Amino acid sequence: MLEKTDFRTAQREAFEADIIEGLSRTPQKTLPCRWLYDDRGSELFEQITALPEYYPTRTETAILREQAGEIAAFCGPRTVLVEYGAGAGVKTEILLGALENPALYLPIDIAGDFLATSAARIERRFPYIEIRPVVADFTDEFDLPDDLPKLTPRVAFFPGSTIGNLDRDEAVAFLRRVRAQVGEAGKAVIGVDLKKDLARLLPAYDDAAGVTAAFNLNLLTRINAELGGDFAEDGFAHEARWSEATSAVEMHMVSLRAQKAEVAGRSFSFAEGETIHTESSRKYSTSSFAELAEEAGWSVAHVWSDPDGLFAVFGLAGTSD
Repeated sequence: MLEKTDFRTAQREAFEADIIEGLSRTPQKTLPCRWLYDDRGSELFEQITALPEYYPTRTETAILREQAGEIAAFCGPRTVLVEYGAGAGVKTEILLGALENPALYLPIDIAGDFLATSAARIERRFPYIEIRPVVADFTDEFDLPDDLPKLTPRVAFFPGSTIGNLDRDEAVAFLRRVRAQVGEAGKAVIGVDLKKDLARLLPAYDDAAGVTAAFNLNLLTRINAELGGDFAEDGFAHEARWSEATSAVEMHMVSLRAQKAEVAGRSFSFAEGETIHTESSRKYSTSSFAELAEEAGWSVAHVWSDPDGLFAVFGLAGTSD
């Protein structure tokens, strides 16, 4: 594992490379959504999850609470729970509280300070569970600690429909990497947002209070602060739109006028109305996600959903199980 200072240096270099590459693209400028989640972005996202328009968090939370016993039985006793993109870990507390004698909780997140705060809170609630935070970008290659308990079953936990932020190839690669990290006997519990009416879907990504807009535009603030950028933050507006081709809600930052911005010594021009695509949130049917999981070497053992079919929690096992 990289030391914390080495990781931060590597992350800054990766951040700069991604920003320069993404803003150089034509005809559509785009930036990876992982960079939305600095400490401020993570805080704003937690605010989003409490908004009335944002159904995924409360729906998934209700599923986890109502099905906690079944999900815990699926995971089994004495598991190592590996959470990818842990964030605040609120839903994790539900699962940890239901598991039978969990051996270890391994939260993984790119926002180190936010992760440390969340891990400390969970440790206070579950003092009998060993907690070992890992600062890493779960969308990229990284290694789990070498000294994890041997012969102890591992369960990957990936709630929050974050799988929808990855395109198909990325999602398959991620699920394959998870499969390798939890091992042949490992399992996974994954939250998936399901397809639904756009009248319900789009407001979840463009709330009346403007929190999602602040979350999206915070990326410009981060670029200015960390890369010496000079973006006029009032020169862009947040927009959410539906893409039928990718079955996804897309978040964009729309240039409100013709303008230029400099980042790390590079100048970029924006026409009025031109956008920067920052995130896609893909929506699945239960069958389309099952096909995706099977392509990555998993089989669907269980599907837990809400009565309205808004959201699903998938229990995955190896195809050989």
